[in-house]
Amino acid sequence: MNSLQNIYNVTNETFQTMVVERSREVPVLVDFWADWCGPCQMLMPVLKKLVDEYDGKFVLAKVNTDEQRELAKTHGIRSLPTLHVYKQGELVEEILAAQSEATMRTILDRYIERESDRLRARAKEAYQQGQHDAALALLEDAHAEEPDNHQLALDYAELCLREAQLEKTASLLAALPRDVRDETEAMRLRALLDFALAIKDAPPVEELETTVSREPDNLEARYQLGAWQVLNDRFEDALETFMQLLQHDRSFRDDAGRRGLLAIFELLDNKGDLVTRYRRKLFNLLH
Repeated sequence: MNSLQNIYNVTNETFQTMVVERSREVPVLVDFWADWCGPCQMLMPVLKKLVDEYDGKFVLAKVNTDEQRELAKTHGIRSLPTLHVYKQGELVEEILAAQSEATMRTILDRYIERESDRLRARAKEAYQQGQHDAALALLEDAHAEEPDNHQLALDYAELCLREAQLEKTASLLAALPRDVRDETEAMRLRALLDFALAIKDAPPVEELETTVSREPDNLEARYQLGAWQVLNDRFEDALETFMQLLQHDRSFRDDAGRRGLLAIFELLDNKGDLVTRYRRKLFNLLH
């Protein structure tokens, strides 16, 4: 498609139709700019390149703020360039100042549906219907097609973890860029993977509970019991188990009790009554 069809100027009179209504069909990136704005002029070749490359998957609506002062005022534009992203009739993101091509790609990809998005939706539906192998196959195919799609990789890793494919989960997480590995979702999966690895060769939970009851100093059994409790969403029990582990021997598995507590806090988003209570207990114990 000719890029000129995907780049157009809008005015106060056409904004509703050409931005808000159009965004129900395709994401609309609105560029608030001016002739005198140097960064605006530097950004335009980047936007033009992306319009050409994405070929109709989004459109670029340009607002000359010198000519459309009322429109700029209505949208609270205080600095240039300012970019607004519209989807399904709503403003979904504001970007201030000129951005790199890589950053603009990341932003646009949040709102542009790809084939992998449809495969992810099908995989989620299949998994909910109990078709676990089919769901895994769909995500495997999607990941092969888009290995640099980090959200897809995280979805695939989570499903592998649920199906106890621990080596595959580990390899998927390890392949992510460092900045993605440091994000909340990846860190959550890494924590769950560590707990899953801890009970990979553990006896049944009933046997673990009996062992811990009869042998309070059996720290390996206590650690495995805590990991099982985490993986089965018994977070209060798990917090108590790791607290007891910490009280018994802080050196066990390189401070596994404290690290287990901190990992659970992260899984609970570091908020809530459980986190508050056990943070206080941890502080009192360590100090």
